[in-house]
Amino acid sequence: MSMTTRTDPQSPAPHAADSHDLIRVHGARENNLKDVSIEIPKRRLTVFTGVSGSGKSSLVFDTIAAESQRLINETYSAFVQGFMPTLARPEVDVLDGLTTAITVDQQRMGGDPRSTVGTATDANAMLRILFSRLGKPHIGPPSAFAFNVPSVRASGAITVERGDRKTEKATFTRTGGMCPRCEGRGTVTDLDLTQLYDDSKSLTEGAIDVPGYKTGGWNYRLYSESGFYDPDRPIRTYTKRELHDFLHREPTRMKIAGINMTYEGLIPRIQKSMLSKDREAMQPHIREFVDRAVTFTTCPECEGTRLSEGARSSTFKGINIADACAMQISDLAAWVRGLAEPSVAPLLTTLRQTLESFVEIGLGYLSLDRPSGTLSGGEAQRVKMIRHLGSSLTDVTYIFDEPTTGLHPHDIQRMNNLLLRLRDKGNTVLVVEHKPETIMIADHVVDLGPGAGTAGGTVCFEGTVEELRAGGTITGRHFDDRAALKEAVRKPTGTLEIRGATAHNLREVDVDIPLGVLVVVTGVAGSGKSSLVHGSIPAGAGVVSVDQGAIRGSRRSNPATYTGLLEPIRKAFAKANGVKPALFSANSEGACPDCKGAGVIYTDLAMMAGVATTCEECEGKRYQASVLDHHLGGRDISEVLAMSVAEAEEFFAAGEARTPAAHRILGRLADVGLGYLSLGQPLTTLSGGERQRLKLATHMAEKGGVYVLDEPTTGLHLADVEQLLGLLDRLVDSGKSVIVVEHHQAVMAHADWIIDLGPGAGHDGGRIVFEGTPADLVTARSTLTAEHLAAYVGA
Repeated sequence: MSMTTRTDPQSPAPHAADSHDLIRVHGARENNLKDVSIEIPKRRLTVFTGVSGSGKSSLVFDTIAAESQRLINETYSAFVQGFMPTLARPEVDVLDGLTTAITVDQQRMGGDPRSTVGTATDANAMLRILFSRLGKPHIGPPSAFAFNVPSVRASGAITVERGDRKTEKATFTRTGGMCPRCEGRGTVTDLDLTQLYDDSKSLTEGAIDVPGYKTGGWNYRLYSESGFYDPDRPIRTYTKRELHDFLHREPTRMKIAGINMTYEGLIPRIQKSMLSKDREAMQPHIREFVDRAVTFTTCPECEGTRLSEGARSSTFKGINIADACAMQISDLAAWVRGLAEPSVAPLLTTLRQTLESFVEIGLGYLSLDRPSGTLSGGEAQRVKMIRHLGSSLTDVTYIFDEPTTGLHPHDIQRMNNLLLRLRDKGNTVLVVEHKPETIMIADHVVDLGPGAGTAGGTVCFEGTVEELRAGGTITGRHFDDRAALKEAVRKPTGTLEIRGATAHNLREVDVDIPLGVLVVVTGVAGSGKSSLVHGSIPAGAGVVSVDQGAIRGSRRSNPATYTGLLEPIRKAFAKANGVKPALFSANSEGACPDCKGAGVIYTDLAMMAGVATTCEECEGKRYQASVLDHHLGGRDISEVLAMSVAEAEEFFAAGEARTPAAHRILGRLADVGLGYLSLGQPLTTLSGGERQRLKLATHMAEKGGVYVLDEPTTGLHLADVEQLLGLLDRLVDSGKSVIVVEHHQAVMAHADWIIDLGPGAGHDGGRIVFEGTPADLVTARSTLTAEHLAAYVGA
């Protein structure tokens, strides 16, 4: 494979002679950075490498991008700044040479059910204008095609000063395209009343079976003391009126125990408090209740299109706007290319460019009506790129977080070309990345490390790709690592049969997934891998699924609270000291009274950036002083939470501090490569790779025979992939069946069995194009995956 650092040999080499051509960072100390000083060439492509947790994101996102955004915000008036999020200045001595930073990260797009791929880009707005101008019959302005705009008819009074003439009344109508039945959501919800309450019981006997409505609580008292029905009678004996008041009564103000409260029927109350939220944002017990009690069905009135009958009645060239949004974007782009309407020529040009950008970036298999919350992190990042590809801005700093995430090797070259295109327009491109295919195109490489967490935070290398390969850093040593095909593969112990799978783009797929071995499911992005694995393998007993859903947690959440590790630790401290376990929770009785267990005091400075200062009372330890007088194995609770996973694993293994329950959890964290992580480190500071592996470690505690993993190499350094392969081997050798959706060739080569989907994406995919061993795949060279795996192993 030829090694080049840029596609254009005429490009001038990076240089550091002129300070105007540099972004200078001096004394950066954000998170684990140790007084980092670095000069980054402008208008070049710089890739930041290093093991997960080495400080890449702390330098690029939390320092450079954060300060650029803060300085931009300061250019607005104090009044405008009052409406903006407050940003603290990063911990850094000097930061100059900054240009406007545009961050294109992997944060999932909002899970609001009203948000789609079309609304998240400009494509939907342009289609609405197109149909409002050219659709027949003509039904109104662009908003008449908007499923987020209801039809409102209202009257209002205006006063006109014309001599002694009186006030005139005017009526106005706002025309929207929202389906009135589902309110633009495309689905309607039905509540299973048997899951809400037991009608054989009275309220006093605890008939309501909804989280947060326990007997004696305020929610319970609101219903039992409302006076609309007898709380001592079984619900099944209620009159029609009483049952209506219990389930559907409109909001009514009343006093309960002297406190003003609003009574509302149980169903609208649950709909507002629980069903209006993003499912992923729900607490686990709430999500479990919703999954049990609520069924979501396609709206019968709009057939899931979200649009009113009027919006669907207007067509152009034989299709309506719902049809256009449901088309695969590559097909929609072809349809738009065939339109020649001089009256809307500029609009068609822009719409065509936007849709073709989707195709160019490898997202042509999506449709504009796809809910944005269902996109993977990699897909979300590429959708965010769309609006920047046609931008006329230059001398901008574009910052990407592993842009190759979720991309098949075949698609990585396409992504590389886009990054180079942004650079060649005169922009500075900063990329955090682990894939050698993308590191190869860098003009400049910055390698952080040498380790992770407290063992990282320093710049180990700066220079060209060739210099990196010759250097002695972990990244340099592993840069040309290639996993070999297995000499012998495991024999299956059984099969998991899938018959007639049709989820999303799957085409009546029949496949037997072997059990008791390591199975890797491959294929280009959008080929149907996740649809097959997550949509067709029956979830439930025996199946542990670790997908790429985000970890939810506040700045109070940390690995100890997320994994359940804090519980056995608190009990061990309580037993050793003869006190209550709640004392050892910084979110409960043991919390420092000044900072309420946060460890820092947050001061809101109104229109200026807020300030977080270490709490003087507890010195950042989060606990009351009296709690820290209690010890276990010679350490107080704050000292234990400051330990790394590896230290804590040793601490809880023997002696007075021996706690088997804690030791088991710590062992799983070490197994997934998180031995360096601090137990009390806020979840909000973890990198993407760390969060993914934390999730995996937590799921390893579940009893199950089949593990389904979705791209577990996400965020993993080249050196860490080998450790992951060891973990997968241990899971299989312990009797588990492991099914992995993965693009990384090292994982493919290590598989016992490969199922390759394709041949393309969207309606060009959805078929099984290969089943067999990796060696057979390489020999056949019959698919895109086969070609890239063969090149990887040097076959």
